[in-house]
Amino acid sequence: QVQLVESGGGLVQAGGSLRLSCKASRSIFSANVMGWYRQAPGKQRELVARITSGGTTNYADSVKGRFTISRDNAKNTVYLQMNSLKPEDTAVYYCNARTYTHYDYWGQGTQVTVSS
Repeated sequence: QVQLVESGGGLVQAGGSLRLSCKASRSIFSANVMGWYRQAPGKQRELVARITSGGTTNYADSVKGRFTISRDNAKNTVYLQMNSLKPEDTAVYYCNARTYTHYDYWGQGTQVTVSS
């Protein structure tokens, strides 16, 4: 059963913007940490950004100043605002929920392609 559903990926030119959304079930959204990971072909999956239930955020150095993670508790949704996109941002982006017991839930992924 799908419990995390991503949307908002697509094709954009370098310098453009996209906003990714991850809709979670209420029980999963109550997890300790929500995050976004990405994986490009032939590369390891890497953490892009995360946000705790208390609103504390962390970002990969490669996206600091360009990406913003946020959450809307009323909609059980986490967002990733991606500005000033670069070709190296091209990857499949996955929504992640990590529970207080360190169990991970994953979305199906959404493709982000940035053309030069």
